[in-house]
Amino acid sequence: MALANARPHDDAVLETLGVICPRCAQPSAAQVMGSMIWDSSEDFGAAPELYSLLRCEHCHGPSVVFQIGDRWVAETLWLRPSVAWPSGSRSLSLSIPEAIRNELEEARTCFNSKAYRATTVMVGRALEAFCADKGANTKPLHAALQRLAAGNVIDQRLLEWAQGLRALRNDGAHFSGDQISAEDAADALELAEALLDYVYVFTARYDAFSARRAEKGLAPAPGPNQPSP
Repeated sequence: MALANARPHDDAVLETLGVICPRCAQPSAAQVMGSMIWDSSEDFGAAPELYSLLRCEHCHGPSVVFQIGDRWVAETLWLRPSVAWPSGSRSLSLSIPEAIRNELEEARTCFNSKAYRATTVMVGRALEAFCADKGANTKPLHAALQRLAAGNVIDQRLLEWAQGLRALRNDGAHFSGDQISAEDAADALELAEALLDYVYVFTARYDAFSARRAEKGLAPAPGPNQPSP
């Protein structure tokens, strides 16, 4: 592991970073009190991570955020910050297409702002982006998800998750007088992230694992629905 660009803050030239403060839940141009880059040079293809210690402009509380760096440009592009402390959420994998990540990051922003109805709507938009990425542009969303299941892009359990998220999105998008609870909004976010991780992250890792076994002349690894010998 290698550390680079570690530096103390300079009160004369404090940078700011736009975040939703995890302490007071207010949009804040937080002051960057110090930052460092963690770069795993031994892990080929691993993205660098920029960690920053922030001070909220409203409550003056401290927090730590991290940003994933995009290496595939001439100059490192730091993606949207995610809260690492206190009790922050993890960064979304770069294996998830950017258009889908953007929708889900906005859902997180809504949740951190306590806009729970908007959270479920943005989760629904992330599902729509997911369906479009997989070539299921059928309307309505219910039919698009059924099409993905028929094409074995998602299994029956993931279809049930997605349809539950779709129903919650509809509750948030249409007036009924019912409130969307913080618990429902949090569950919607976690289920959506789990679904996308399964499709884009874990499936890709399994395929890479199977390819390495094949190169070594070993028997293919059993799939998730296949019994071990």
